[in-house]
Amino acid sequence: MQPVALQSLSELERASLQELALFWLQERLLVGHLSLDRDGSKGIKSIRQKLESFSKERKDCSPHTFGVPLPQVIANDRACRQLQEAVGKSRRLCLEVEATVTRFRAQRQRRLGTGTSCIRAPDGGFPEEPLSPALLDKSSWSQRRGAMSVDSITDLSDNTSELLEALQLSHPHELDPRRSRGKKKPLSLNPISWQVPRIVDRCCTHLEAHGLHTVGIFRVGSSKKRVQQLREEFDQGLDVFLDEHQSVHDVAALLKEFLRDMPDPLIPRELYSAFLSTATMEGPAQLDTLQLLLFLLPPCHSDTLLRLLRFLGEVARHAESSWDPEGRQIPGNKMTASNLATVFGPNILQKEKPGEKDAGALNFEDSAAIILVLQRLIEHHHSLFMVSPEMQCDVLRRLFQTDPDVIEYLLRRKFPDVPSPEHEDPGEDPAPSALPGWTRSMERGSVSSELYSNVSFLNLDVGI
Repeated sequence: MQPVALQSLSELERASLQELALFWLQERLLVGHLSLDRDGSKGIKSIRQKLESFSKERKDCSPHTFGVPLPQVIANDRACRQLQEAVGKSRRLCLEVEATVTRFRAQRQRRLGTGTSCIRAPDGGFPEEPLSPALLDKSSWSQRRGAMSVDSITDLSDNTSELLEALQLSHPHELDPRRSRGKKKPLSLNPISWQVPRIVDRCCTHLEAHGLHTVGIFRVGSSKKRVQQLREEFDQGLDVFLDEHQSVHDVAALLKEFLRDMPDPLIPRELYSAFLSTATMEGPAQLDTLQLLLFLLPPCHSDTLLRLLRFLGEVARHAESSWDPEGRQIPGNKMTASNLATVFGPNILQKEKPGEKDAGALNFEDSAAIILVLQRLIEHHHSLFMVSPEMQCDVLRRLFQTDPDVIEYLLRRKFPDVPSPEHEDPGEDPAPSALPGWTRSMERGSVSSELYSNVSFLNLDVGI
């Protein structure tokens, strides 16, 4: 078993990993003041409800980007994308009809010009071309008629399959792990789709292409008028295209404004103290704790934070000057990981909501801790969002206790080369197991689920 990216885990595995991470952190007394269920007459939400509520009910469904919760931004982006796809399909259909009508008229003019009134071809048969408008692409028309079952998703084209998977898995409300409590519908066994707001991804992509060598990026002033115009375009749900003509400093300012105006920061305020406590740690203990805290983030916050950290890591990699193959000096941008943490730290780690009393007042110790923590996240983001083989085994043990019916599917996906009992040759000696602790002390012909239930490492108690 190899380390895997957090985003590659299924929805069910990520929910289980979240529970384990919270348990381990509570054992270390880092989040001892948090609990899965808070009792109170005022109906205070539990940490599980706050960290894993992937959507908030909103009456206004119009596209917005700034100043709204991150799950809603992602939902708005998806709605705009689906609308654009629908408009594009409608336009293509109109063009097909227009081309067919034009073709029909041309055929009719040719027949009238030759004085032919018979609808039969010269050889006595019927003409191959239709005498009434018809769609040129009959196969595409057949696909547009009627509903399509999601059960046949594997028989669809790649694009259609990806679209249906996105509709199934990417809606924040559908990703709530609380569905498994008191409800029959289980969590998905597929990975959760990548959830990063369009504005974050496009700003990062633009700056990676045009701003890595810009000295003082994120610190040099921008045009307020141009930034406001871009902000309004994103807020209106327009498909904003950032090209080389856009100022790097304007795009950088736009990204900072989006993060600053988020009502809920990328790192939830409930975890503010726990993240800051890691500033006093050193070495592997610090990184292990940061990793467990990152596992607590909702998928949309986790994915967006990872996209941002990847970009900031790339900016920091170009901080120093370099030389091209011809020996010419390429100036560095001067933005080290520490400098970037100073700029972005207050927007990512917030103790109070913007506008609240003492929201902008941070003591020196907190400011220094925020910078140090974000610097560590930038420098080690490649490993912090990976799940070790040991953690994967712990997740499987946990699921073996709570959802034993899904273990076979998850193990088959992790070990696709291990044959199932019904495919083994009775005359051959059993090959060495690829699974840790695999035992084959079961009768021939036993079902696959029984085979996996004998994997010894699953029978160990996870400790919860």
